[in-house]
Formats: sequence, C-alpha cells, structure tokens
Amino acid sequence: MMTVDDIFDDDRHNPPSERSLPWEETRGGVTVVVKPKPHWAEDMRAFRLDAREYCRYADWSAHGPRSRFYGHIDTSGDDVMLKARAMIAREIADGFWD
Repeated sequence: MMTVDDIFDDDRHNPPSERSLPWEETRGGVTVVVKPKPHWAEDMRAFRLDAREYCRYADWSAHGPRSRFYGHIDTSGDDVMLKARAMIAREIADGFWD
C-alpha cells in the first residue's frame, strides 16, 4: 500500500511542467511551494511557505528570492501542501491508491 509520502516522491520524478502535486523549492534562504499548473493557466504559482504571498513560477525560476511576490488573501505555501496531503490521504482511504 502506498503512503502519502510515496505518492509525493513518485510525482517528483516528473519534470515540473508534468507534475500534478505541489512541491517545495528553496533558493537563497527562501522556501516556496510550487502549485502545479492547471490546464487553463499561463504559468504556475510559487507560494512562500510561511507567508500569504505568491509569484509566478517563471519569475521564481529566473530570479529566486529576488522575485516580486504579491500578497494573497488566504493562501500560503503551507496551506497548499496541507490541502494536497489531505486530498491524497482521503484518496488512499477511499481505495484509489493501491
């Protein structure tokens, strides 16, 4: 039986543009959680792990911690990871992952 961590580890083997789960990246002492790109979006978003701020992933890739971050009313990187882990845990409990 797969665990939540196994599923996240398996997803990290894909290139960033093909990932379906969020992942953490750290540069210059700043950690963000990258939220995968939905089919309709122009770019992915990188949310600061401990603050309700985000930037475009392309900016993060090019500039790291010098990227321009924008305030977000209700989402931090920690929120993104918690929601994704809870979703996977529910799917495991419902028998979708064997």
